Amino acid sequence: MAKELYVGSISPKATEEDIRKLFSVVGTVTSIHLITDPETGQFKECGYVRMSSAEETKDAIETLDGALLVNRVITVSEARPQQQKTRKFGAGRGKFGGAGGKSGGFGGKAGGAGGKFGGARGKSGQESRPGKKR
Repeated sequence: MAKELYVGSISPKATEEDIRKLFSVVGTVTSIHLITDPETGQFKECGYVRMSSAEETKDAIETLDGALLVNRVITVSEARPQQQKTRKFGAGRGKFGGAGGKSGGFGGKAGGAGGKFGGARGKSGQESRPGKKR
């Protein structure tokens, strides 16, 4: 069993110290990582707690899953390994995606092959290929 736990349904009022105190009941907490939204910085009400041994991790799941922490019932489970995200065609080419990206692609609202508003179709959706008339 791994030494890392996933903790869900954490109250937004709970602090890292509150979590450390609760998990210290079953063993030594080596680290705590609370998840925040990268764009807004808002707490996602979940996180990871690493215990010093696999035995303590098992005890934490058995003892603390369903426990009350700052007026909220938390869930505690073994953390699964993070999966590699597969990149979709055009992903990561800017705010509005590239060809086939988030809100663009060929014919998309604001996308296009590689720029904020550029590519095969611009912001207005008009063709920008030379030689093609409307």
